Amino acid sequence: MGLARLARLLAAPLLGLTLVGCQPPRSPDRLIVASRNRIDTVDPAGAYTFGAMQVLSALGDPLYAIGADGRIQPRLAVALPRFSADGLRVEVSLRRGVRFHDGTPFDAAAMVFSLERFLAIGKLSYLLGERVTAVRATGSHTLELELKRPYSAMAELLSAINLTPLSPAAYRRHGRRQLSDRFVGTGPYRLSFFTPQQQRLEPFAGYWGAKPSNQGLDLVSLSNSTALYGALQSGEVDALLSTSLEVDQQAALHRQANRGALREAVGPALEIGYLTLLTDQPPLDRPLLRQAVAFSLDRQRIAARVSQGLRSPLRSLVPPVLAGGEHPAWPRYDPGRARQLYRQAGYCRGRRLVLPLTFRSNIPSDKLFALTWQALLRQDLGDCVELQVQGMESTTAYRQLGDGNFPMIVLDWMGDFPDADNYLVPLLGCEQARGDRCLKGASAASGSFWSRPGLAAELQRSAALAGTARRALLERIQRQTAAANPYLPLWLVAPRIWVRPSLAVPRFDGSGRVVLQEMRRQ
Repeated sequence: MGLARLARLLAAPLLGLTLVGCQPPRSPDRLIVASRNRIDTVDPAGAYTFGAMQVLSALGDPLYAIGADGRIQPRLAVALPRFSADGLRVEVSLRRGVRFHDGTPFDAAAMVFSLERFLAIGKLSYLLGERVTAVRATGSHTLELELKRPYSAMAELLSAINLTPLSPAAYRRHGRRQLSDRFVGTGPYRLSFFTPQQQRLEPFAGYWGAKPSNQGLDLVSLSNSTALYGALQSGEVDALLSTSLEVDQQAALHRQANRGALREAVGPALEIGYLTLLTDQPPLDRPLLRQAVAFSLDRQRIAARVSQGLRSPLRSLVPPVLAGGEHPAWPRYDPGRARQLYRQAGYCRGRRLVLPLTFRSNIPSDKLFALTWQALLRQDLGDCVELQVQGMESTTAYRQLGDGNFPMIVLDWMGDFPDADNYLVPLLGCEQARGDRCLKGASAASGSFWSRPGLAAELQRSAALAGTARRALLERIQRQTAAANPYLPLWLVAPRIWVRPSLAVPRFDGSGRVVLQEMRRQ
């Protein structure tokens, strides 16, 4: 379908699509936001992609939100969580006077229903299940959570949009099965139409908070990056999200925004790119070689060439905007030191280390990274190391990751809510280890199979701490991980949105999502 026709279809009432030519133009205060984000479900129990979270953030409310400054803001809660003396119970007071899109009242019982449903069928149920043993209503608007162990970042956890409350009346028959194409929550918009390629959002007249600044949104997705780019240029769409857009086109839009032809907003950089190194099989089972590879990674030049300056080099597994990620732990590029280590390992004097690297063939920036690093290594350290690159479709790669099939692979990760725990545990967590080898747990599933004695206990302890003590422990965990190099952080990816000059500059929240209800024409 052409985008011109798509725009006309969006202007038409959904029950009269066959009469497109007779329809009046769409309201100027109704906006079309485009991306490559196909949305297969709007059920919080099934949603997990960036695009789905973006839609849910407009249809539902979290208990807490993260502001652009990183501070916690109560939303459906009225105050920060209160912890019991032993840290194992958390009480949350809920906002009164809130109604769901079907008119039924929001209260503690509705919140319990939603959380228990998520625990039972949620695709990301581990968010709660690994930390919470029970939820209960201790008053009409008082929620209590019983924890498995003390967890200081409860407000950040409860900011996850998957945990948005749902109307028990609307979901009564879907308590243990998903409802993919409808949503009944408390957010500023209600969902009036859904397909994986289009979601129509109408302002919710009964919303408890500030009303949307526009008359509604159509969120549309197309798989063709070039078509999306052209649609923004021509005005067929009002806004374009950067998610999955080709790097060259992102750079071109960025230049246009600098010239004033478009407006651009940049969100917090919460997505990390990194390399996983297989630590329990040759050749990278040797710590000396992993250290040599760490000194061989020229993040500065690679990020500049691959992203045309839109991505920043990263030397931490935790994004610098989060507590515990402020100080880089991994070394800078140092070819002299790398050469010294390769020689120490028996290479460079007529013998080269053949280093296999797998990249995801359907992620254009992965291939660019692999080819760029290959060329830089050939130029700077070609007598010591040879990078052999091969592509593999991402779904296939993910299935094989925990089988130890990749000596080295480039991946990315974005935490489900903004907290350091949500970056370190998925990569370093280990349930069963033997010495420095993880036999079972997140580290094995992520393809590195690395651990060290005492690491699991330190990760648990960091989750219970707060403030400076927590920061110090998180930084120590990263320094010790960097000394072993089971992972190499690569770069940071910040979300962007470009809008037509007739729109005000949009705003991102601290979770990296556009605040859709504030989007408006000037």
